[in-house]
Amino acid sequence: MGDALNTMQQWLGEDYGWVLQVFAIVFITLLANYLAKRFFDRLENKVKATHNLWDDALIAAARSPVSIGIWVVGLSWAAEIVKALSDAVIFEAIEPLREIFIIVLLAWFLVRFIRAGEANLLDSKAADQESELDEQTVHALAKLLRAAVIITAGLVLLQTLGYSISGVLAFGGVGGIAVGFAAKDLLANFFGGLMIYLDRPFKIGDWIRSPDQEIEGTVEYIGWRLSIIRTFDKRPLYIPNSTFTQISVENPSRMTNRRIYETIGVRYDDAAVVNAIVANVKSMLQAHEAIDQTQTLMVNFNAFGESSLDFFIYCFTKTTNWQQYHVIKHEILLKVLQIIEAQGAEVAFPTRVIQMDSPAENAAN
Repeated sequence: MGDALNTMQQWLGEDYGWVLQVFAIVFITLLANYLAKRFFDRLENKVKATHNLWDDALIAAARSPVSIGIWVVGLSWAAEIVKALSDAVIFEAIEPLREIFIIVLLAWFLVRFIRAGEANLLDSKAADQESELDEQTVHALAKLLRAAVIITAGLVLLQTLGYSISGVLAFGGVGGIAVGFAAKDLLANFFGGLMIYLDRPFKIGDWIRSPDQEIEGTVEYIGWRLSIIRTFDKRPLYIPNSTFTQISVENPSRMTNRRIYETIGVRYDDAAVVNAIVANVKSMLQAHEAIDQTQTLMVNFNAFGESSLDFFIYCFTKTTNWQQYHVIKHEILLKVLQIIEAQGAEVAFPTRVIQMDSPAENAAN
C-alpha cells in the first residue's frame, strides 16, 4: 500500500499526493466499517442461539460505538496527513479531540451495555414468573452503574483537557462533608433505600409488618427517599427508608405454610373419652389433603382448665393464601366438633358449682 501511494504521488506530483493518501484512508475506513458491520451481523446470529443474556447485550451495545469509533480513528488519521502540509492552529486539536471521542464512545458503550443488560434481565423476569429477580433492584443497580460510568467519564475528560482532577476531588470531598452534615437525613434515607434494594427484605406487592412499630400493609412503592405501604384499611403510609434500618420487619408474604393452633376444651364429665377424641382428631388431620404432613402435627391433651379438659391442635396448611387458609380452618374446626359429638361429649363452657349445706347441717352448726 505504501509503495502504491508513493507511485501515485510521483505520478500526480508532490502537490496532490496527499489527496490520494486521504482518499485511501477514507476508503480503508469505509472498508473497515463494512467489515465490522458484517462481523457484528454474523456474531449476532450466533449469540441469538445461546441462552446467555449478556452476550446479546454486549453485541447490541458495541455495534454503534465501534462503527463511530472506526470513523473517528480514520478521519483523525486523514487529518494528521493534512496537518503535515498546513500550519493552521486548528489541527493542533486533532489529538485531544480524538482522545475525547474515544472516551465518550467508551462511556456510551458502557451505558448502552448496562441499559441492554437491564432490558434483558427484565424480559427474562417477565418470561419466568417464578424468577426471584426483583424488578426494582434491577432498575436501581442499573441507575447506579450508569451514574458511576458518566461521572468517571467526566473526570477522565477533565484530566484529558488538562484540568487537574485532584483539585476537583478535593473540593468534592469538602463539599461532600458539608452536604453530608446538611442533608444527613436525606443521605440516611438514600442508603436505607440502597440496603432495601440490595438485601431485598421485601419487594413491591409483599405484605409486611413490624413488631416494633405500627406498620402493616402491602408494599406499593420503593423509592430512594421513602417507601409507600398501603394499610389494610386502604390508607397510604409513607415511611422514610432510614426507618427500615432501625426496626425489625416481618414479611408474611414469604411464609412457606400457615399455622393452625387452637385449644379446645371438653367437659370434665367427658374425661373417659378424651383419649379417643384426641386420637380421632389426629387421624383426621393426618388424612386431610390440605394439611402439610412434612411439618409438625400435634394433637395432645395438655391442661386441666377451670371448667374443661383442654387439648390442642397444632399443624400447618399447605397453602399460604389467607382466604383459603380460613376456609380450611373452618372445615377442620367443624370436623373436630363432629368428632366430639360422635363420642357423646360436648365442648365445655365456663361453669360454676355452688355447694349449699343442707338444713340439718345448718341447724347443727
